[in-house]
Amino acid sequence: MPTTMSVSELAQVLFASALQASDDPSPDQVRMVIEARLRACHEDLASCAGCVAQEAGDHPEAYATRMRWALCAAHQVDPTTLAAT
Repeated sequence: MPTTMSVSELAQVLFASALQASDDPSPDQVRMVIEARLRACHEDLASCAGCVAQEAGDHPEAYATRMRWALCAAHQVDPTTLAAT
C-alpha cells in the first residue's frame, strides 16, 4: 500500500471501483473498497488513474458527478487506516 495517499488519490481509486453513490456506503465500506481496488491493481495508482481517464472518455456526462461523489466519500477515509498488503 502506498505509504501516504492524498484525498485525490483515494478518490481516483474509489472512482475506479464498482461502488456507486446510490449504494450509500459508510466510511468503512469506502475504505474497504479502496483497499480491495488497490490490491486488484497491484497498488499501482497509475493503473487506477488510467481507469479514471478511460471512464471520463467513455462517459463524459457522468464523470464530474461521479468524481465529486468520490472526492466527498474519500474525505471520510483516514489514509492511515488503510490496511497494508
